[in-house]
Amino acid sequence: MKLYCTAIALFTVMLSTAQKAWEPYLQQYAVAQTSQAKMQALDSVLALSFRKDPDVFIKHSFVFIDLAEQEKDYEAMAKKAMNLSYPLNSSNRPEEGIAVIDRVLKYHDQIENTFLKGGLYLKRGGSYFRVDQKKAVEDYTMAIENFGPKDSIYVADAYLFRGQANTNLGDFVNASADYDIASRYFENLGDYQYMLFAKQGNITMFSMNGFLETAQLERAELIAQIKELGLYSNLSNEHYNQAVDDRKIGDFASAQTELLQAVKYLDSSQNKISSYFAIHGLLATQYAERGNLEKAEFHLGLLEDLRKKNPTDLITESHYHSTKTTILKFKGQLGEALKFAEMRLEDAKALGNQEQIINALQDLFEIHEAMGNIPVSLDYHKRYHRKKDSLFDSQKTNLMLYYQNLYESEKKEREIQTQTANIELLEKDNLAFKRWLVFTGIAGVLICGIVYLVFMQRGLKDKQDLQHKFSQKLLLSQEQERKRISKELHDGLGQNLLLIKNSLTMAGDDKNKKMVGEAIDEVRAISQALHPFQLQELGLTKAIENMVVQIDRNSTLFISAEIDNIDQFFNKEDSLNIYRIIQESFNNVLKHSEAEATKIMIKKDDDQVKISIQDNGKGFNVPEKFRDLKCMGLKTLKERVRSLKGVLRINSKTESGTELQFTLPV
Repeated sequence: MKLYCTAIALFTVMLSTAQKAWEPYLQQYAVAQTSQAKMQALDSVLALSFRKDPDVFIKHSFVFIDLAEQEKDYEAMAKKAMNLSYPLNSSNRPEEGIAVIDRVLKYHDQIENTFLKGGLYLKRGGSYFRVDQKKAVEDYTMAIENFGPKDSIYVADAYLFRGQANTNLGDFVNASADYDIASRYFENLGDYQYMLFAKQGNITMFSMNGFLETAQLERAELIAQIKELGLYSNLSNEHYNQAVDDRKIGDFASAQTELLQAVKYLDSSQNKISSYFAIHGLLATQYAERGNLEKAEFHLGLLEDLRKKNPTDLITESHYHSTKTTILKFKGQLGEALKFAEMRLEDAKALGNQEQIINALQDLFEIHEAMGNIPVSLDYHKRYHRKKDSLFDSQKTNLMLYYQNLYESEKKEREIQTQTANIELLEKDNLAFKRWLVFTGIAGVLICGIVYLVFMQRGLKDKQDLQHKFSQKLLLSQEQERKRISKELHDGLGQNLLLIKNSLTMAGDDKNKKMVGEAIDEVRAISQALHPFQLQELGLTKAIENMVVQIDRNSTLFISAEIDNIDQFFNKEDSLNIYRIIQESFNNVLKHSEAEATKIMIKKDDDQVKISIQDNGKGFNVPEKFRDLKCMGLKTLKERVRSLKGVLRINSKTESGTELQFTLPV
């Protein structure tokens, strides 16, 4: 019991310390004399509080932006304004996100970095998405125009988000084009998660414009593809969308089945809170319509509990108001139902969602009719039919444009097929002679090749095994030597310098004391780089997070990170190899890539860990680098991954950025 209580106390102290990790830097900020020193201290506060304490992060981001504007450091100002968008939108404060980006965009012409110029419009579009879909479309268009050739991943995001906004506005043709472009971008970049999001958007467009059968077929193929790729976070939304389509054709039993499937995959959903409101809201509506008010109240209660614990936005509030209206109608509480129906209409108007506006108007005329307010009911009834007819006309126009585009595509495809057939006819006469020459040559080459391979195969395998063992021993001896030198620097030179510093302190020699202090810091940094003792003290995951924070703090590189806890999956030797892999990858980015932004993702997936490090730098020719005898970095990475029985994939093209993918078995 004593040991247990001691462990609890230590854990509480550690947690308290972690939560206040930024306080020393706030003290530095308070005593700093110059704007640059204040900004440097605040930068550390923001790095440590990001996604850990939104209030601290938001408050001091605004202070940093004020200082950056005074110093005319507009790129630093832009970077911090972009980082502010996520916590402000998550706290349902999109107007503040718009205002801070507006403030930075005054200096648009003085910002040269294309990632920042395009990113400002992309982030402001994300804030407008919650309050004004038309302005969101305008900002996503500006983002596409301002991003540079190296920013293709962000261009893809802009097309995807613009497609979603056009969907909400009912602009079928432009939305469909945006989704197609985004899908191709993501596929070329190897980002299959977002490629699926783009395909999902196109299916939603089919559904909204009455192509329910096409939508169902496309969705079934998409679900099969999601399962094949193991990207289960997309499944919840797909089953929910199918339930919505089933309700449109009156198949409420199938809708119920799809909703229960959506709940099954809800925990893995990316936008969990938004999906939670949509799925449980529609389940509550289903039960209320069938007269099962007990179950309807249960699912409504889940939404109300979540609503108390988490900030909501216009989309989640719209789902809640819709669900509340339906249940109150069926309970006969018409006065309360009317209040929530009016809120639902305001939500739909703000979002620009035409279908939701129609549904809200229907609720209002039905409630007023049940309350005996016939004149008001008739007015809402007229508005309901006008809006419904307008949407129907829009759908007919979209239908005509869709079939026109389909006809043009088929016409071009037929022309290509005709040209291909003509070429095949011209080549047919020479085909027999070419085949004879080819088969004769292949037969000769195969006979010689088989004889050669039999003799060479064994020798090559032995040589590869010997080379692999040598490489592993070399890496091991390097680590042992690094550890030895690191220990000698820390225990020997470091201790001697500390004694000198203490002597200078006693002598009052502040100038030399400061120089010795800087030397001690350099020795510690070199010792830490040679052998990361924090691996034993903090574990692999925390050591990697600290590395990322240090790089972000001490370089101009913009880093985003999504890191799962993987401490329990690897032994000490493998953990060191993984740490070195990530360290070497970041060193390559900093030294060679000329990148402005990078992203690291570490995900535990069933029986393997996936690590992705992606940058928007100048890229390189992969085969050429591996052939270069002077290029040891990639070869070392390959050997370390091989020792972990993992797989290394490198996706890179000149001027198009680089992505390193490591798949390591647990």
